Amino acid sequence: MDGKNALGEFLRARRERVRPEDVGLSGGGLRRVPGLRREEVALLAGISSDYYLRLEQGRDRNPSAQVLEALARVLRLDAAASAHLLSLAQPDRPAASRRRARKPEAVPASVRELLDTWSGHPAYVQNRFTDCLAANALARALSPNYVPGVNLLRAVFLDPAEHELRRDWEELTAEGVATLRGHIGPDVDDPRLVELVGELSVRSERFRLLWSRHEVRPMVGRTSLLSHPLVGDFELRSNKFEIPGTDALSVVVFHAEPGSRSAELLSLLGSLAASGDGVPGETSPAHEDR
Repeated sequence: MDGKNALGEFLRARRERVRPEDVGLSGGGLRRVPGLRREEVALLAGISSDYYLRLEQGRDRNPSAQVLEALARVLRLDAAASAHLLSLAQPDRPAASRRRARKPEAVPASVRELLDTWSGHPAYVQNRFTDCLAANALARALSPNYVPGVNLLRAVFLDPAEHELRRDWEELTAEGVATLRGHIGPDVDDPRLVELVGELSVRSERFRLLWSRHEVRPMVGRTSLLSHPLVGDFELRSNKFEIPGTDALSVVVFHAEPGSRSAELLSLLGSLAASGDGVPGETSPAHEDR
């Protein structure tokens, strides 16, 4: 990851994922790399090949909105990825100044109180790097990684128990990496991000692959397919809500479809958590090398 040329890295990665036939070009001939050639992107976007080369190489970082819109169309970017492209092309601002302007990461006391009132719904608070900052008892019963101090993305990739819990692990990891990019935007040189990406890139081949794809997704709810060691297979829906007045902290709340078997199993897990019967403690395996 080179924070000095985030725009060029994004353009190159997304260019390599577009097949010539997707944009009406012949796919024939020898191609040294997958996807479109630079000159093909330039032609389709209505700009010169030299200018597009300067964009990819980081020698021109302030293209016009019209150029960016044309590139987004050629690269077949959706709304989230197009917005990300625009953010990467904004005039450079000192990263340190951005970080100094951030608000504290402390979870408001009222939010902590709210988490504890949701005794029937697992809920936790995370920052934009997916560090867990607070969680209620049922969330901790769902996974011992839902405790302050654990990075949840790191846990999903590196903790074997978390992998076993997630029946939709492939989809979850892809969404997690794409959402992280969406949260970070152009601030790819943030030391916390550099540390996290560096570790996961070294220790997880799947993370390296996903990070290199430069996919971007907004923060949305999802349905999680779980296989819990105490109650078996069930499904939970989740929603995420950003906490106003914080540095992009968000609350994640899980719930089961009312009247469903999953709702029964979630209630059973809550009863086990309340009694302490077989529910793991609050120490996280994600903190240790396995």
